[in-house]
Amino acid sequence: MPHDALPPDPFAGDPDDPARALAEPDEDEPAPIGEEERTELINDLSDLAVYQALLEPRGIRGVVVDCGECDEPHYHDWALLQSSLEQLLHDGRMRPHEPAFDPDPASYVSWEYCRGYADGVRDRESAR
Repeated sequence: MPHDALPPDPFAGDPDDPARALAEPDEDEPAPIGEEERTELINDLSDLAVYQALLEPRGIRGVVVDCGECDEPHYHDWALLQSSLEQLLHDGRMRPHEPAFDPDPASYVSWEYCRGYADGVRDRESAR
């Protein structure tokens, strides 16, 4: 079958083409993460576990991140964010994922909110 008789590749030019995992490594592959970045990711994963333990019982489903590329908020459930951070830690990058389906913005908070909430709980506990 001639090549021009095939339908166009829907991932042509897409840097997140799923077939890239089958290709030989090239210069587009991310460099291994450094020790400082690895430490930050491990700390983020530890913080995430604390935030989830504190906020999930209060009805918070995860974290919202304002995307600098598309100027849209991205809603990450706790498990998805944990998985993404672990993938970044092990693979050096995060793979694309499906966005949250019809998220309720009131059920997600920013990373900064999580940090402030956890700090407030720690301060209250240490004051006792």
